[in-house]
Amino acid sequence: MTASVRTAHLAELNIATLRHPLDDPRIAPFVELLDPVNAAADGTPGFVWRLVEEGAADATALRPAGENVIVNLSVWESPEALWDFTYRSGHLEVMRRRREWFERHVEAHLVLWWVPAGHLPTVDEALERLAHLQAHGPSPRAFTFTSSYTAAEAEAEAEAAGQDAATV
Repeated sequence: MTASVRTAHLAELNIATLRHPLDDPRIAPFVELLDPVNAAADGTPGFVWRLVEEGAADATALRPAGENVIVNLSVWESPEALWDFTYRSGHLEVMRRRREWFERHVEAHLVLWWVPAGHLPTVDEALERLAHLQAHGPSPRAFTFTSSYTAAEAEAEAEAAGQDAATV
């Protein structure tokens, strides 16, 4: 195993299209869950980093994917750590109620990819990975929980494509 694979972390982006503005009373239950869910993420073993707007507690005011689209971008030590947070914590309540607050997406709205440990992905990088997944389907460059790839597979694909393997 190479050094870059041993030190790879999993980046994730998900986007959600709001049914109503964040200050609408119909979205209030979601807004009320933001702080506790973010605190749970921050305290989850394997959590590395999450995007927050400067001077804010979260990234809900950032709208790089559209005025009514919120983004969640984070980095985890492993797929298992992200899975545990997503499906075995208070975050599951948000997942169960998401149709109350968000439109149903017809194309991929979640993307996973490997990054070198210490690299904090940009929103542009994350949106490019999502676009790649939407255009080409799952690959070691951009994948989902159900169609996942290892860091070694991502590194091998990058090397085969003549890309710097350090960018996994």
